[in-house]
Amino acid sequence: MIPWCLIDTARVPGADAELRLMRRGSEFSIMLGQNELMNSRLSGSEQALATIVCERLRAVERPRMLIGGLGMGFTLRAALAQLGSGASIVVAELIPAVLAWARGPMAEIFGDSLTDSRVSIREADVGEVIGAGRLAFDAILLDVDNGPEALTREANNALYDFRGLREAREALRPGGVLAVWSSGPDPGFAKRLRESGFEVDEIKVRANGARGGARHVIWAATRRG
Repeated sequence: MIPWCLIDTARVPGADAELRLMRRGSEFSIMLGQNELMNSRLSGSEQALATIVCERLRAVERPRMLIGGLGMGFTLRAALAQLGSGASIVVAELIPAVLAWARGPMAEIFGDSLTDSRVSIREADVGEVIGAGRLAFDAILLDVDNGPEALTREANNALYDFRGLREAREALRPGGVLAVWSSGPDPGFAKRLRESGFEVDEIKVRANGARGGARHVIWAATRRG
């Protein structure tokens, strides 16, 4: 069996944590401690995060989307495949090294997605982008942790509490969608979404799409009013 090789490490801003980029042949993995955050062979649920939202944006002529967390670009590439030429996508990625990995060791995976004219890359905290954008987006997609609880850094908890959800609602246009990826269910978070002014669908998806894998959850929350 081909062994895993360490390609690079990166500190998480504002946290005592380190990401590791690993490679085994053509397979990549991003690790946080003993947790595998993502793997280039398991993309189904991250792609579903985009396809579920894009289906709800069919009637929007020029949709504007915010993606929180670049990762390995699965969600970004799925959104680009679904959205037309009039769409615009802002990707907020906090960790500079993740952007460097996308343009360097994993460039073949990303293809031309980062240079697509519809895409704007922001090296920024997605929470700050949300807070600064009143009625700015038709969709906000969050995949920055393993669910609605901080994993990479404690400050991310602010994305999932009542204040963070209120800011997300205010950043969305009427009928806009907040979608959150999670490795598993969280009834308390679903309740907070409803109490924050969203109509909520909880959708179970498989880690590797039609090929199965672990069961993950996507909340697709539509702004009421």
